Amino acid sequence: MKDRYILPTEKISELAQVSISKFHGDIVLNVKNTVEREKVVVFGMKQNPVVKQARSLLESHNVAYSYLEYGSYFSKWKERLAIKLWSGWPTFPQIFVKGILIGGYSDLKVELSNGDLQKRLLN
Repeated sequence: MKDRYILPTEKISELAQVSISKFHGDIVLNVKNTVEREKVVVFGMKQNPVVKQARSLLESHNVAYSYLEYGSYFSKWKERLAIKLWSGWPTFPQIFVKGILIGGYSDLKVELSNGDLQKRLLN
């Protein structure tokens, strides 16, 4: 697996680091705490059909989950950007299982079909 390119901290000024750390820090902290506390978490947004598909798929497999919604296509894009920057995942939904980002809807389908999601939940 290739490394994800991230600007090293030593290449970011202290002033910029402060701005980065404060960028919707309350949202990121809520997301982080939810991921640490709940077994399955879905982050999404209104009007996104793929988010609805992911939630329906979990429900059809009787997998309990917590859902946090941040705006729609027309609102709260900065809050969603902060979540994307934190997780490194570029789209919604973002699905976490026992603190691990498994990805989005297509990744969820794979994990359910090959039994990996069930294994994650049991471990």
